[in-house]
Amino acid sequence: MGEQAVKRAFKYRFYPTAEQADQLLRIFGCVRNVYNLALESRSRAWADERH
Repeated sequence: MGEQAVKRAFKYRFYPTAEQADQLLRIFGCVRNVYNLALESRSRAWADERH
């Protein structure tokens, strides 16, 4: 009962090449689009259920 969890954090930094940076931007753009579509869907469903 008296045990405490040790919290650790690690920070990493990387320096992508120009090609990797382009790929990351494309991937994050797709992820943002999927997130926004899911959020819109959930918001619409919530609004429909309220009324």
